[in-house]
Amino acid sequence: MDEAATFTKENRINHFVKDDESAFSKQERQNRFGQNFFPDDQMRGDQLSRQWRILRQIETRRRGLTAAEIAKENQVSLRTAYRDLDDLQQAGFPLYTETGPKGRQWKFVESYRFGVPEPFTFTELMSLHMSRDLFKVFKGTVFFNSLTSAFQKVQVTLPQSALAYLDRIESTFQMGVRPYKDYHRFRDIISKVNQAAVECRRIEILYLPLKRKIETHRKIDPYGVRFFEGTLYIIGFCHLRKKMRTFVVDRIKLLQLTDETFPRPADFDLEKYTRHSFKVSSGPLQTVIIRISPSWARYVGEKIWHESQSIRKMADKSLEMTFQVAGLDEIKQWILSLGAEATVIEPPDLKVLIKQDIEKMRKQYQDPLGESPPSHVIKINKVKPRS
Repeated sequence: MDEAATFTKENRINHFVKDDESAFSKQERQNRFGQNFFPDDQMRGDQLSRQWRILRQIETRRRGLTAAEIAKENQVSLRTAYRDLDDLQQAGFPLYTETGPKGRQWKFVESYRFGVPEPFTFTELMSLHMSRDLFKVFKGTVFFNSLTSAFQKVQVTLPQSALAYLDRIESTFQMGVRPYKDYHRFRDIISKVNQAAVECRRIEILYLPLKRKIETHRKIDPYGVRFFEGTLYIIGFCHLRKKMRTFVVDRIKLLQLTDETFPRPADFDLEKYTRHSFKVSSGPLQTVIIRISPSWARYVGEKIWHESQSIRKMADKSLEMTFQVAGLDEIKQWILSLGAEATVIEPPDLKVLIKQDIEKMRKQYQDPLGESPPSHVIKINKVKPRS
């Protein structure tokens, strides 16, 4: 922004601020807005998020908001509130002022509201547009085309000024999405599974389990489909095993939708069924206690790894974490990923499983001739988790 433009903007802001300040005595300003309401503070680093909140605040108040109310709600000075309002106007948002009982009130131009389809609000559509990258994980599924069409409609609805404003936000705020699978080749399978789950129709599949080389024929009553960490799973009753099972869609080689129907248990709840899974597997409920080293305590402790987790800080600054999980295999893999920074306290069975895996890894790295490892010690700089 050049010097002339800055001067013009500051002139506009000074004019508005003087008008508002002159409308009340010093005592009235303190009574209405608090003693420290009008200091000329510096622009905060959360400018874009604050301006987003201002748009949301204005659109939800039919009678509009005064700059003083905006400043108070966002805990900034009156001058900063006017800077934000001026920025939004210069970005193309059709804001105008109308004199009301509380003074100059800021509103959207009424015709601008009419471009937003009911029941959405303007900022809700902006939020949907920003979230589009999160749904790329559904690429190749029956849902993706509909999602793409919906986002295209949102983009057409939003004016260029709003899209330009969102580009500014996206340049500083990124929604990280991990590399995702393209489920295009499973498109027909996913469509049939969803149909079967909705219509309570039995399916027949040719399935290749993870640890087997031979495909098995299964009849399944699909109760639901779960998407977790980039993978689609079918959860249902397996007639071969005579119990509930979880199947990975990627491992289904053939699928046939039958005319047989099944009664879906009235008390079955997909969320409740998977609640105790550390990821997706089911099994007997287990209490797992793990000790996290002091050097990794902060990294591990600041995340929610499972909804059942509880944390106890120890005197040596390590952490003791307790989980209630279904089965041990998935949490075992997580513990191994932490290496020597995690130690299993309970249960004994999990200790045995960890020891067995460590022994397998030791043998994999053993000299093929059976010779003893070199006597010298290789020092490796210990990597600390990112702060």
